Amino acid sequence: MVDIIQVMLADDHGFVRRGIREFLHESGSINVIAEAENGTQALECVERYHPDVAILDIQMPNPNGLDVARQLRKRYGANIGILILTAYNDPPYIRAALSAGANGYIMKSADADDLIAAVHDTYEGRSVVTASLLNRAASQTIPESSLGLTERELEILQLAARGLTNKAIGFEISISDRTVQGHLASIYNKLDVAGRTEATLKAISLNMIKVP
Repeated sequence: MVDIIQVMLADDHGFVRRGIREFLHESGSINVIAEAENGTQALECVERYHPDVAILDIQMPNPNGLDVARQLRKRYGANIGILILTAYNDPPYIRAALSAGANGYIMKSADADDLIAAVHDTYEGRSVVTASLLNRAASQTIPESSLGLTERELEILQLAARGLTNKAIGFEISISDRTVQGHLASIYNKLDVAGRTEATLKAISLNMIKVP
């Protein structure tokens, strides 16, 4: 008899969770036993339901998928499989996911068969990253020095990674929140990202700042 793989699915978009749930259930070998729309709920679901595999959206809020992956790996070791599901195939995200302890990294654009296979591989403890993504991650390392962030910008980015608001960051380093906003805009431009979460994930993956 084939084992039914018990999965916890975390993504902040309900329609995404619904589509993935349907794909997985149709396989006949995977059962989604819990769902979460943010990182806190994901951690609670794992503690309550003890799934075999956790599927985590990399950019879900409070905390993001990478932070959840780190905490799960620290708490449960090899007793849980972790699969990062994302719309991003940029090398920094791939490296960050693997360094956070995830078994694998799969695109949201993957077809149903690939997703099902990825869950099975994760359950078996195998790495789930396509050769093309691995090659992309290995060949596109960005030197820190070329990014041009100032010491003040790195300081602000580190505080942002701790979850501080602009106002709290300003209070911490004695500048106005408007000035913080200006520094963040410069950071986003230099890192070629759209916002705070992308900036912190990219900086952590490049070892520019420490994991909070």
